[in-house]
This record gives sequence, C-alpha cells and structure tokens, in this order.
Amino acid sequence: MKKKNFQLEYTLVSSRKQLSAPDQELLKQALVAASKAYAPYSNFLVGAAARLKTGQILSGSNQENASYPVGVCAERVLLGSIGAQFPEIPIETMAITYRTKKKKSDSPVSPCGMCRQALLEFENRVGHPIRLLLAGEKGDVLIIDSSRILLPLAFESSHLK
Repeated sequence: MKKKNFQLEYTLVSSRKQLSAPDQELLKQALVAASKAYAPYSNFLVGAAARLKTGQILSGSNQENASYPVGVCAERVLLGSIGAQFPEIPIETMAITYRTKKKKSDSPVSPCGMCRQALLEFENRVGHPIRLLLAGEKGDVLIIDSSRILLPLAFESSHLK
C-alpha cells in the first residue's frame, strides 16, 4: 500500500490593485454578468467572464429554474457559448464572482463539481489551461493557473477508450 497526496497551489491577492489592468477588467465584467443572473430561488447571482486568446471577452451568468436540475451555472453558460461560437479558440483567463442578498460577497467562491469537470473538458478540448480568477465583490482574489488543479482525480475521455 502506498499513500499519496495532492497539493493545491494558488496565488492569493489581497488587493485588486495588485492585479494587472486586464485582470481587473475581467473581474469587473464578471460582476456585470452576475447582475444579469436569473437566480430568484437561491438569490446567489454568479457571473463569469472569459478572455479568449484573441483578446475578446465574453460573459455568462447563472440561470435558475423552478425545477432545480434544469438550472445552469454561470461557468457552464459561458463555456457553452464559447464552445458554440469559438470552438477552437483557447480561453486565457476566466473570472468568476458572485453577489448575494444573504451575506457579504467578500470572499472567493470556487466552481461546483460539474463546472470543474466542464472547465477541464474545455481545457483538454483546446489543449490550453484556463487560468482562473476567483473572487467576491470585494476582498481576496484567488488565482489558479489551470482548472485542472481543482479536479485532481478527474474523469477524462481517456477513461472511455
């Protein structure tokens, strides 16, 4: 028997002024996207904005449904849109943020398990890591170099062969 462990490496930024201007802009776009979320049940409005390798920025927000399984997270809304419109273009960076009426949005949130899987699939599809910026409206920002880091025991296409 052999024990192994995973290590999660990220960068913690305590002041957004430490971020590059393009990263600050991407976070702003993610907040704009969060304001467009349809989340009448959870009141947890999530926005995601992605900068493609071309420099173009696209965004998406969570879309809930009274039949909860029908709702879609902001990350997957955005990935679906990019995959449909620009299937071969890598995402350089994706910013994910949120707003809520229930508590302060002052700490980063991480994508759910389904979104982690979808992010990794997109990375594999285009052969390029997706750098993630995770933040609330204020406070710390986590920078993760690749979504793969968030899903170390991923189920991948190689398992199907």
